[in-house]
Amino acid sequence: MIPRFISIGGQIRVLPPGEHEATIDEVEARFALTDHRKHLFSGLKRGIDSFHSAGCKTLYLDGSFVTEKLIPKDYDACWDPNGVDPDRLDPILLDSAKFRLKQKEKYYGEYFPSTSRADSAHLFLSFFKTDRFTGRAKGIIVLRLK
Repeated sequence: MIPRFISIGGQIRVLPPGEHEATIDEVEARFALTDHRKHLFSGLKRGIDSFHSAGCKTLYLDGSFVTEKLIPKDYDACWDPNGVDPDRLDPILLDSAKFRLKQKEKYYGEYFPSTSRADSAHLFLSFFKTDRFTGRAKGIIVLRLK
């Protein structure tokens, strides 16, 4: 179950700290509530399908899409590379050129390997768990791909 949003001092309420497991159906029911959010979700679903077919078992979902923001810009996801066959993955999902422009155009969001560096101090998985506006801990969604 996806928990209720909380305030951590920023402008928008976020998920409480932690990794919150959810199914893709639960993500859709909770976050794909407007036409714009449905559009973003359609790209997320296509991205998940590509990762699943390449052997990915776990994807972590973050970004304004998983907040109460009325019109989220996009979503951010990081994926566990263990067991992923990059030859079976859409090459665009591995393309980080021009700030992942091709990913944003095709999938409406961005995908990062969870084990790569987001900055000098954090891997993407830990980076996702920190609110960029307040520096406080926040939650993310964990999708187990079956």
